[in-house]
Amino acid sequence: MTRTTPPRPLDITAGFPELAGLVRTTTRLHPTPGAPTVHDSSVGGPLLWPAVEPWPEDEPGYPPFKPMQTLADIRQERGLLTQAWARPCGPRENLLSAQESATLDRLRAGHDPVLLPTGPQPLIPLAQLYARDVPTLPFPEGTDLLQVLWAPGYSIQGCSANVQLRWRRASEVEEVLRTPPEPAYVECDNHVPEPCLLHPESVQEFPPGHLLDQALEERVYDWCAQKSVSYQSDLSVAPGWKAGGWPAPFTFRDPAESDEDEERQCGECRGPLEALLTIDSSEWDGASGSWRPAEMASDMAKLVGDPYRSLRSPTMMTIGRGYTLQVYSCVSTPSHLPRTIMQ
Repeated sequence: MTRTTPPRPLDITAGFPELAGLVRTTTRLHPTPGAPTVHDSSVGGPLLWPAVEPWPEDEPGYPPFKPMQTLADIRQERGLLTQAWARPCGPRENLLSAQESATLDRLRAGHDPVLLPTGPQPLIPLAQLYARDVPTLPFPEGTDLLQVLWAPGYSIQGCSANVQLRWRRASEVEEVLRTPPEPAYVECDNHVPEPCLLHPESVQEFPPGHLLDQALEERVYDWCAQKSVSYQSDLSVAPGWKAGGWPAPFTFRDPAESDEDEERQCGECRGPLEALLTIDSSEWDGASGSWRPAEMASDMAKLVGDPYRSLRSPTMMTIGRGYTLQVYSCVSTPSHLPRTIMQ
């Protein structure tokens, strides 16, 4: 299965030749619901994890203080809604039966925090990327596999053990851990990805506006407005899940202005950072849709056999109010904890 990004509405370098030297190639991951194995690049799929290596954990910032769901609750809830959406429903017929509604209420009510365990909790798989699928990522010498794990809570920004990277050589994993541990509870169900296979595609993109010289940024935006296109939405950075390339634009706040700001530095060595992985709430902009793959007939199209999920949001993850989470890695030491910024 392929995914093909349509050509950009116009060539930005025709108006601004100086941007030609700033083009970068990124890999749009195009996650699609499926059943990945440990040998696949995936979002939310199983990891090729050595049985002899400890599974990463993180100490929550505070013990559970309200009813929490488990991963099993979230899976059951999504499965119930998937089945309900898949069957025929009349114009005045309830989507759920009385029994299903009661089950859904029970699942969403969560579990008494007093009964939930405290202490470090296992992370969950976020993404697994093989070098063969993401040529835009600079893998450290001797590695060909990147694994990203995290704690599905609200503290997803910054630099801490709640987001961890593992770079490894796949051929060195002799015995695979078949049953990874899972956290006792999940703080935020919107941060639990549905398993997805990837359909990588290399595309070219230009810097987001905040990384352009201010005078150039103003001229570019004015020129695009005259052409009735959006630099941010149509011409610069590809939306959706992607590896490498330029970082996502800032949408709801301003970025750090100085390189001395810790937001732009590795949390362990204070060294420079580079965009590693972009986690997006949707695969293309709902307004213009210009990045929607040619194979997608409509941004409202539903997945065959699974109308509960849209093609635009296959991972069922939402960052903030529909934002993007940018994962940055340390340039000098990729094994350092990454820095994550909601943009």
